Amino acid sequence: MNRLLLLATCLCATLNAWAGDNTGGWPVWGGDAGGTRFSPLREITPENVDQLEVAWEYHTGDSSELKPGMPPSSFLATPVLHNNTLYFCSGLSRAFAVDAETGQERWVFDSKPAVRGDWTSKCRGVALWQDRSATADGDTRASAPCETRIFMGTLDGRLVGIDADTGKACQDFGEQGAVDLRDGMGKVLDNEMAMTSPPLVINDLVVQGALIMDNQRVDSPGGVIRAWDARTGELRWAFDPVPPGTPSPQAIGAPGGQRYHFGTPNSWSISSADPARNLIFVPFGSPGPDFVGGHRKRHGFDLAYYANSVVALDAITGRVVWHFQVVHHDLWDYDVASQPVLIDIEKDGKKIPALVQATKMGHLFILHRETGEPLYPVEERPVPQTTVPGEYTSATQPFPTFPQPLHPHGVSPDDAWGFTFYDRQGCRQKIEAADNKGIFTPPALDKHSIQYPGVAGGQNWGGLAYDSNNNLLIMPQNYVVTHNMLVPREQVPLASLNDRSAAYSPNFGAPYVVKHEILLSPFGVPCVAPPWGSLLAVSLDTGKIHWEVPFGTPRDMVSVMSWFPFFPAMGFPSAGGPIVTDSGLAFIGAAMDDYIRAFDVHDGAELWRHRLPAGGQATPMTYSGQNSGKQFVVIAAGGHSTMRTKLGDTLMAFRLAD
Repeated sequence: MNRLLLLATCLCATLNAWAGDNTGGWPVWGGDAGGTRFSPLREITPENVDQLEVAWEYHTGDSSELKPGMPPSSFLATPVLHNNTLYFCSGLSRAFAVDAETGQERWVFDSKPAVRGDWTSKCRGVALWQDRSATADGDTRASAPCETRIFMGTLDGRLVGIDADTGKACQDFGEQGAVDLRDGMGKVLDNEMAMTSPPLVINDLVVQGALIMDNQRVDSPGGVIRAWDARTGELRWAFDPVPPGTPSPQAIGAPGGQRYHFGTPNSWSISSADPARNLIFVPFGSPGPDFVGGHRKRHGFDLAYYANSVVALDAITGRVVWHFQVVHHDLWDYDVASQPVLIDIEKDGKKIPALVQATKMGHLFILHRETGEPLYPVEERPVPQTTVPGEYTSATQPFPTFPQPLHPHGVSPDDAWGFTFYDRQGCRQKIEAADNKGIFTPPALDKHSIQYPGVAGGQNWGGLAYDSNNNLLIMPQNYVVTHNMLVPREQVPLASLNDRSAAYSPNFGAPYVVKHEILLSPFGVPCVAPPWGSLLAVSLDTGKIHWEVPFGTPRDMVSVMSWFPFFPAMGFPSAGGPIVTDSGLAFIGAAMDDYIRAFDVHDGAELWRHRLPAGGQATPMTYSGQNSGKQFVVIAAGGHSTMRTKLGDTLMAFRLAD
C-alpha cells in the first residue's frame, strides 16, 4: 500500500479511536485525546440518578492493608475501555483486565517492581494502542499477539507493554516487554524515579515522562520526555527540557553514560494530544528542590526555562512548537499538575482551537492551541522579592484576567479561624509571626512564610471537566494554607533530614533545607474558615464562577473533626477529578470522605451520593455496555495514602436497575 495512504489510514483510525467516535466509550484516561472528560451518554439523568445501584465490584488484592510490608498503596486509577473490557492498574504496578459489564476478571499482569516498603505507590492509569497497519495492509497480522497493547509505567522506572488479549508481556517491545526509563539518566537512586501517570499514545508512539521524587537533591534525575516505538520499544525522540542551544551533558562534564541533563523540571502528570495537528501538550513541574532555587542557573543556562509550563511538542519529532510558563522561577511547588484540556472557543465570531490550563494558584490560562498565545490578556505583575542570601526571585508573575482568579491571593490575621477563641488566637499568632505578603511570598530564612494557595492547590492533578453544552469548566478546588521556613543546612542534624516525620526536605546540594507544614490551629484544624475544599463551575461566557458548593464532610476524618454528631458539607481538600455527561450530570469522588457523588451541572445541587468501601481519590469514568446497552459509572475506591484516607482495593461500577 502507498505509504502516504497508509499514514492517512492510520491517522484516521487514531483520530476515531481517540475521539471515541462519540459513542460513549472511554478509550483514554481523560475520556478523549484532549482530556475534556465529557461523555455523550444520556441514560443516567438528573431525574433518575438517585436510582443508581451497584452493578459489580472487583478487588485487586493490592492494598497495602492486605499485604503487610508492601509500599503504602494509593488506588487512583481511571480505567480505559476497549472491546467491552476495562483496563487499569494498581499502585503496586500490576495491570488488570475485567469485563466491563460484569466485572469478571480476564487477566492480571504483574510487573514485579523492585521497590522498598517506604515508597508511596501510585498508578493513575494505563494507555491503549492498536496496530492499525495490519488491517490497512490487508495481511494476516490482525490476529497476531500484541496487536492491541496496554502500556503501563512502573514504580521502579520502567515502561511495560502488555498484550491486551492475553495479559502477557509483549516480548518484541524493548527487552522482554519493557524499556528502562533510567537509561541515559545518570545516577538514579532507589525509589527516586517512577511513572505514576499513564503514558500518551499517538502516531504509533508511546510518549512518557516520569515522577522524580521531590526535594531530595539538586542533581536529581532530569525530566526528559521520550517517545518509544509502540511495536519495538525503540527510542524515536527525546525532549530534554533545557534552553535551546544548551551544551550536552558530556560537554559540561557529565559521566559518559548520561545523555540528559540532571535537575531539570519533570512532567509527572497527564499529557494531552491533538492528533489532527500532530501536537502533544506536556504539563511540567518545577526543577527540584521545590522551595530553593539559587542553584538553577549554572553552566550558563537556567534550568527553569521550561519549568511550570505547558509545552507543545511536535508528536513526530519531539520539537518544541511553543511553551507558556504559568509561574516564573517557582519557589512554591506550583507544578503544572492538571492535564491540559483542549476545547474550541467562540471568540470575536470565530471558532478558535484552545487549550485551558488549570493551576495550583487557582489561575486558569486559556491559550491558542496552535501558537500558545493567550486568548485573553495575561498581566505581568510585580510580586514580593526574596532577601535570602544566594536566592533570587522573578520580579513579576503572570496573572490571567479571564477567567477571574478562582482562589484568594493571601490570608490575613483577621482571617484566622478556629472552633474556640483559643484556637483562633493560636492561628492569628502564627499568621502575624510569619512573613506574609500575599501570593508568591517567597520562603523566608529562619522564620515561616505564608503560602496561600498551598502546594495542593487551587487545582491539582484532578483537573477539570468541560461541559460543552453549557460552556462550563467544572473542577474541585482546595483552600489549605501552608507555611515554609528555610533553615541553613548546618543547623539541621542529618538524622532529622532522614526522618520523614520531622517535616524537613533534605535538599542535598543546596545551602538550605526546608521545613514545610500545613498551617493548623492548636487543635489540628486549618487556620482559615471552611470550606477547605469546594466544587465549582466557571462560565467561559462570563469568565466568572457560575456556582460553587462546599465539597466533602468530616465523616471519615481521623482528626478532632470526627466527634461531630452529624456530617455537614463543610468542604475538605480533595484529590481526583470530575467527569460530565450530556444529560447534565457531574460525577466525582475525590473528597476525603468515602463517597462518590453526582451534581447538577446547572446549579451545583448534589443529586446522589453512594458510600464507597475506601477513599475515592480517583477520577471516575462512564461508558455504555456493548451487550446490555446500559450506562455504567466506574470509580476506583482504594484511597490515597498521603491524604490518609481509608485504603482499599475495590473497583466499583454503578448502573440503573433493569
